[in-house]
Amino acid sequence: MSTILASKHLNKSYGRTKAVRNLSMDIEVNTICGLLGRNGAGKTTLLNMLTGGIFPDTGEIVIADERLIPGASPAQTCYIREKNFFFGGATVIESLEIAAAFYPNWDWSFAQQLITAFKLNPTKKIRQLSRGMESLVANIVGLASRAPLTIYDEPVLGLDVLMREKFYKVLLQDYAEHPRTILISTHLIDEIDTVVEKVYIIEAGTIVLEDEVDNIRSQSHLLTGSNAAVSQFTEGKRVIYKEAYGKGTLVAVYDEISEHDKVEASKQGVTVDGLPLQKFFAYLIKDGGEHVE
Repeated sequence: MSTILASKHLNKSYGRTKAVRNLSMDIEVNTICGLLGRNGAGKTTLLNMLTGGIFPDTGEIVIADERLIPGASPAQTCYIREKNFFFGGATVIESLEIAAAFYPNWDWSFAQQLITAFKLNPTKKIRQLSRGMESLVANIVGLASRAPLTIYDEPVLGLDVLMREKFYKVLLQDYAEHPRTILISTHLIDEIDTVVEKVYIIEAGTIVLEDEVDNIRSQSHLLTGSNAAVSQFTEGKRVIYKEAYGKGTLVAVYDEISEHDKVEASKQGVTVDGLPLQKFFAYLIKDGGEHVE
């Protein structure tokens, strides 16, 4: 598949703080990806660089075969920030009219459907909206823009569980009918493991892992048992986290484990369980964990 976004060796510092460190990532066309990381990991700084809001100290960004240069906003891109910059005195419909002028693929019919689906009052002013309702207005912009590359930074902040589920359902339905590239940055990992196809995990300003979600599901395992048995069973396997407790050991493994191997592990007193994406992420970046590449 072709690449819509490529960044190479990005670095960005604020004084002595290195927000992004030698970061490289490629994103393919027509995929839904997740940028996962805890608060302060560098997600927003990275997104601001990818969308021309700030420029890296060093490195290169290419979007749709065009190199991003200082002072330029990337074409074919819609960026929905965590903190929106709508004019407070404008109404919902006026805010959407302003946004529509920037996106050549804007779908007004779809925007109107979303206003109804999300139960928004089009004549209500932005300053009168709750944090969640304001997020929904921004999310409508992202969906109705139909931009080839749409980037969301924490799109469901302020929304209750039902509305978050509705947003992701609408996103997936529209993506199926109008394929494009969508990048979702969030720390609410358990909510997007059935939405995204590929994840990029960022920690301390760099990508520590990128992989297809299906691969993570099939290759991430939690093993528990005696120190000796677990150590023997995990020899040669990729261990991402290890923790001792009493006479036992808990190990998170990111590697293939066949059904035959699971049977053999059971004979040795080793329990092998799967890991949800949230747990996998937590073990991968957990402070104090023993990381083995």
